[in-house]
Amino acid sequence: MKVASCRHVCKQVFLTTLLFVTINSFTHATTPPRSHLSAISAPYVSRGGSVSTMNQDVATNNTGHIESNSTLFSYAAPTTSVNNENNHVASNKKALKVLFLSADTGGGHRASAESLANQFRKHYPGTEYDLLDIWTPTNVFPYKTLVDSYKHLSAHPRRWKTLYYISNTRIYEKFTNIHSTKLCYDKIYDQMEQYDPDVVISVHPTMNYLPERITREIAKKRGKYVPFFTVVTDFGSGHCTWFQGKPNKVFIASDRIKALASKRGVGLNDENLVMAGLPIRGDFAVHAKKMGSRTTVEGEEYRHQIQRELGLSPEKKTVLIMGGGEGVGSLGEITEKIYLELKKKGVDATICVVCGRNEKLKKEFEEKDWDDLYAKHDEKKRTSKRRKLKHFITGREKYANDGVEKESNVDVIGLGFVTNMADYMVASDILVSKAGPGTIAEAAAVGLPVMITSFLPGQEAGNVDIVLDGGFGAFEKKPKRIASTLSSWLQNDSLVEEMSNRAAEVGNPNAASDIVKEIAEETLEFMNKQELSP
Repeated sequence: MKVASCRHVCKQVFLTTLLFVTINSFTHATTPPRSHLSAISAPYVSRGGSVSTMNQDVATNNTGHIESNSTLFSYAAPTTSVNNENNHVASNKKALKVLFLSADTGGGHRASAESLANQFRKHYPGTEYDLLDIWTPTNVFPYKTLVDSYKHLSAHPRRWKTLYYISNTRIYEKFTNIHSTKLCYDKIYDQMEQYDPDVVISVHPTMNYLPERITREIAKKRGKYVPFFTVVTDFGSGHCTWFQGKPNKVFIASDRIKALASKRGVGLNDENLVMAGLPIRGDFAVHAKKMGSRTTVEGEEYRHQIQRELGLSPEKKTVLIMGGGEGVGSLGEITEKIYLELKKKGVDATICVVCGRNEKLKKEFEEKDWDDLYAKHDEKKRTSKRRKLKHFITGREKYANDGVEKESNVDVIGLGFVTNMADYMVASDILVSKAGPGTIAEAAAVGLPVMITSFLPGQEAGNVDIVLDGGFGAFEKKPKRIASTLSSWLQNDSLVEEMSNRAAEVGNPNAASDIVKEIAEETLEFMNKQELSP
């Protein structure tokens, strides 16, 4: 019995080790090497000249955008003098140095970090920050695996599902902690030691256990206290690696995540688990405040204003279809089915399709003859064997009456990479999208009902439940079912209003601001205590 038991344990360890190599190729998928990284654009702009950000050399290019060879993005407070003395004093008093930890395994982590960074700039002027990918520069397999692995596996849901659930176990968690500590501790320590932050914030599930330990060690060496916070960027499902280590606080967005954290996290309780919502872009909070409830007269007038600014007709329903930054998914087929169904049902509508970086798809939408598509579809339908049989059975008169349909005006607009997503969500009546946590949180923030078309098993499965349990949407896989359900919604204003109100109950447009304020106040409290201590 003992021999058999020993063999079983050895077999489990061997299999786990074997799976580890494969699993980590997507679990720790990250961005290209630091030497090839460049700063993000628009929001992070220097006010001229060359600046130094947390010991990293950063220079502005001819467009004024900060470029850094060491971080995913960075921002340093302007070095120019401040004319307003009071503002200068306030800036020095509340300015912080913030280090975000993340990687580009999907756009949600970066988007959350950016939204938090912007709130730090807003509430604590003079704040400097960087976003660091700790894994790629280690050059250790499998941690050096790049984004291609993530893209490959996320494009194959069945493979992703298998690996996700295997990796989301205690034995995997322990093994990866030991493995990463053994092979990567010194390399990550050297990276993080280059910075001297006042606070470290992780927005990625793989950057909690080891980075939190290293943060404590470096801070101890420097004779200061540096708090470590985790902001969970998942909405309804969460990998066990989110809840590792001993962070000061973990910010979460739903009761589902709270239950997971309480079950999987060691030492996590109501005191350090903070229900705050998912951090989203600040323009959603601006719109939510101005619009109020979209179901009121004032809310409707505000939406019409935004529609006119976007060149959309307030007299027509607006459907927003999204497929992610790369414009992936069955966007073409889904759009065609929705177009045909709305034409058939006589619903006047504008269908806005976000193609992202998929310029080919955008061009196809622009060049497609949609009226011809409908005409061919209608002709095919009328001459089908089923229709002929119906004509034979029910009689000519009934068939003729059945063919009479209300004339409708439906147009399709192909959009590229959209930077004003909040405007389009406010202007829309229904969102059609995959179950990305950030997308659902943004839609809920402005009371927008959601039709979910797909989800990544494990990671995004819980997001579907957020929508279904919240009563502000549905999940359909087949394009034809998507179209028929959406059409029925648009013909039932009271139902759409009810879903909108339910969405608003789930949404929290001010989550990023609330999180930043709590993190900053706690950090400043530690800093003040250190200054007063002998």
